[in-house]
This record gives sequence, C-alpha cells and structure tokens, in this order.
Amino acid sequence: MPRPRTDHAPTPAAADRPRWRTAAIATGVVAVAAGGLYVAGLVATGDDISAGTRAGGVDIGGLSKAEAAERLRAQAPAAWTAPIAVRVGERTESVSPAAAGLTVDAEATAERAADPSRDPFTVIGRLFSSGDREIEPVLAQDTAKTDAAVAALAKKNDRAVKEGSVSFRDGEAVATRPVTGQKLDTAKAAEALRAAYPAAPGAAAVALPVSLTEPKLPAAELTRFLDAYARPAVSGPVTLTVGEERLRISPETLGDHLTVKNDGGRLTGSLDTTALLRDPDVARPLATMTGAPVEGTLGVRDGKVVVVKEGKPGREVTEKSLAAAVDPLLTRTGDAARTAAVATKVTQPQVSSATLDSLGVKEQMSTFTVNFPTAPYRTINIGRAAELINGSLVRPGEVWSFNETVGERTEENGFVDGTMILDGRYQEAPGGGVSAVATTVFNAVFFAGVQPVEYGAHSFYIERYPAGREATVAWGSLDQKFRNDSGKPIYIAASATDSSVTITFYGTKKYDSVEAVAGPRTDVTKPEKREVTGETCVPQEPLEGFDIAVDRVFRNGGEEVKRQTFKTHYTPRDEVVCKPATD
Repeated sequence: MPRPRTDHAPTPAAADRPRWRTAAIATGVVAVAAGGLYVAGLVATGDDISAGTRAGGVDIGGLSKAEAAERLRAQAPAAWTAPIAVRVGERTESVSPAAAGLTVDAEATAERAADPSRDPFTVIGRLFSSGDREIEPVLAQDTAKTDAAVAALAKKNDRAVKEGSVSFRDGEAVATRPVTGQKLDTAKAAEALRAAYPAAPGAAAVALPVSLTEPKLPAAELTRFLDAYARPAVSGPVTLTVGEERLRISPETLGDHLTVKNDGGRLTGSLDTTALLRDPDVARPLATMTGAPVEGTLGVRDGKVVVVKEGKPGREVTEKSLAAAVDPLLTRTGDAARTAAVATKVTQPQVSSATLDSLGVKEQMSTFTVNFPTAPYRTINIGRAAELINGSLVRPGEVWSFNETVGERTEENGFVDGTMILDGRYQEAPGGGVSAVATTVFNAVFFAGVQPVEYGAHSFYIERYPAGREATVAWGSLDQKFRNDSGKPIYIAASATDSSVTITFYGTKKYDSVEAVAGPRTDVTKPEKREVTGETCVPQEPLEGFDIAVDRVFRNGGEEVKRQTFKTHYTPRDEVVCKPATD
C-alpha cells in the first residue's frame, strides 16, 4: 500500500536554493582574495623585474630594466672581467676578456631578467614562489677581437720543428737539442676561449688545442752520438809518431776538420783528412818530420839542359796513411790511447838525372837578346831580374808570372832606383831598366810559340826594342804572364851583361818554326814639347806615335798552321826639356 505524503517534506527546488547561495558567496570571497593577492603581487614584484632575481650574483630584483642594466655594469662580478688562464702547450698565458672581445651585455641580461607576463596567475604565482631566481647573463662577442687575441697567442707560442745537430767549435762538441714543432689551432682555440668565458678567478687554465710536429732525429740518437763519438773525438790531442818524432794535433785543429752527417735518423762523424793534411798546424810539422824531396838543379851545358845538382828523395804522409792513423783514435780517450804511428812513403824528386829524359826538356825552343846602353842601375837591376828568373821550370799548363818570380823591385830585394817611363815621360823610380828583361821574356815567349796571358807595351816606343814586340811591367798594376801550353815542361835560362840580357826557353818544340811579320806603321802622331822642373826630370828626345800590327806565324813542315795578330798603340814621345827649379 502506498505511503501517504506529509506536508512538511521539502520540494527539490526548495532543497537546492541554499546551496547555490553558499557557492556564490564562496566565489565572491575567492575573487576578492585573488584580487588582493594580485595587487600584492604587483607591489611585491616591482616595476619590471621580480624581487629576488639575480644575474651573475648581482641582485636586480624590483628594478626596472634600465636600473638593472646600470647595476650590472656598476657591480659586475670579478668573473666578468678577470683574465682567462689558458694553456698553450706547456706554457700558461692569461687573456683579457675585453681584449679578446668577450663581455656581458648588461641591457640584454636585464631584458632576459624582466618578467615575461603581468597576468594574475603569473603575478600571484611569483608571490607564492619560494627561493631566488638566477638569470644566466647574456654574453657578447667581438669575433674580430677574439681572432686577434688568438693570433697573438699563436705568434707567441707557435714554433717550428728544429732538428738536433752536433757541431765542433773551439775544440768542443756543441749539441743543438731537437725541438718539437708546435702550432695553435686558431679556429678551435677561439671556440675554447669563448666557451671558457666568464671564468671564475683561480679557475684551472683552459687547454687550447695545438698540433705537434716531432723532429726526425730522436733526442736519444743525439745523446748516443755525443757519448760514442763527438765528445771522445775532441777529448784531447791526438799524437802521431814518425820514428822518434812526435806530432800533437790539438782538439781545436781536429774539430776544424770534423763533420757530422744525419743519415736517415742516425748521426755519423767523419774526419776530412785532405783538409787536415793541408792545415798549417799539421802540414808544417809533418814536413819537418818527414822531409820533402829536394829537386835537382838544372843548368845549360854545351847548349843542352843538364842536371847540375842531383835531387834527393824525401818522405811524405799521405791522406790515406793519415786517416788510417787518426780515425781509430777519435773514439778513444786518454793520452796513451790516442797515440799512434803514422806510415810514410818515399817520394822522388821530379827533377833529377833519372827523370830528365822523361821531362822532355830536350831542345832549345827560343832565345832572344836585348841590348841596352850601359848604366850602373841597368847593370844591377837587369842582372838581378835575370838572376831571379834563371832556372825557372814551368810545368805543362802552368802560368808563369814575371812579378811573382822577380818580386817587388825594392832595395831589400836587390834593386836600385833607375829611369823608367811614368806619366808619359822618363822619371827616376825603383827598378828602372827591368823593362828590358820583360821585353826579352816577351820575345822568348813569342818565338817559343806558347800563349801570352798578360802583357803590356810601353806607352811610347823605345827604339832599341822591336816595334809591337816589347813589354813592360809595374809592380801591383801590370804583370807579364804566359801559359805553358806546349805539353812539356819549359826550363828558362836567363843571363845578363853590362849591356845585354838573354832569355832562352828549353823544352820540346810544338812547332817547327815561329816567325814575326810586322805590318806598316799607321796613324802616325806628332809629338809635342814640354818643359819640366824638378830633380827627377830626365831629358827626352821627341818621337812620333803610331799603331802597328805584328803577326805571329806558326809553321810545321814548312806550312803555315796558325797565325796570331798582336796590335800595339804607341803615343807620341814628347820632347822634354829639364829646367832648374826656381825659388
């Protein structure tokens, strides 16, 4: 049976009405509270940047962006400007961030720190957030400055690879140690420098990338060579013995002739025995200890060249025997261990009775005589020059020199003052008259058929000499030379009297005959007259100047095989009148 309804039971609408009012009241309360929190949040967060915001440890909370940027510049932490320690190879350097174009952009950092939104949820959320907010600084980079800073590091720290070596100086082995080449990778170094900024003071140095080039010669090989060869080689003198004679070669002399070679990464040392044998500190005492051969003396007897004084054999140390004696001593130390006998060999003189026939000095090649007016100075000077020339032996291919053979015409060398041509006239000077000898030699050369190398005629013609076939000499400026191109040695015999000088060449004729064919005198020039004062003045007769060509004709079997032309120009010989000097 259905239950009857009572009047006091509420209806559904009546039951929901109190609940709606409660919710409305609650919502209103929340809205009012939220509004209060928003306002409080706005007050708490400040103008642009929320309270509690820091950048690089600098408190910029509650500031506008402009104020924050100004504070960041004024209170910049040390890390933003502190030098950055970097390591390039084994060296540590410091780089100024500013110089390297690395800075913190204060404006951009303040912009980053500013609140991104002013909506209620963000503002109220900030009000109830716990802890400070740390903003990463915005970094700026001037790449040109960074590259320049890195380039400066490279210039300071890059180095070329250097090979090790050993040399000998002042009797000691001097080592140059190898150096590993180093080159900074500038592109990667710039990146590493940028990544290291900002660096906290005292932070570990940043290793910048470098490439290394190792020397081809290991340091161990350098040490081995020094110990095994270089230092022992000059550890003391080397003593050589020849019979009872002893020669000590100093470390300084040895070092002058030691060389070092790098043969594929291995060092080897060697002694230049050729140079050592020629070194005066070795050659002179060895010559005394051994004795060079004494050459025989040639002379002329009955028109033939003969040995008038016999030669004597000598002994010599060869390059081979020197090397055999010295090389083994270079790796030893101590006086006793560095002493050895050096072998010698007998050397025969090149000029002796035994060698005369093989020399080929078998016939007269040419002879020439110049006559001159007798004068005491001519007798002395011409005779002395002939004495010094007599006995000269000129080997095939050699060049004979008048000045080297006769020497300077000084009193110490046996010469006196005499008349010679200077500045176009006769004057008194040392060695006057030797041009007669020079002319005689020139004609001996001419008719022997050998080749003149250097010669010069007098400035004006002298009547007693053959025109175009005469010569003069002057110490230090004009020499007379010829090359022996005959193929055999030439022996020169020279003799003089009070009025003549004769030069004869002996050897082996290359041509049956040599003739002189003189041409006419051309371009004849008249002389002038000069008056000269002074004690050195010598009167002079006038003579025309002219040009002349003389042919040297070579014949074999009666036929001409060659012809050479010698051209000579003579200036006029002015008349010189000597006048007494006036006060």
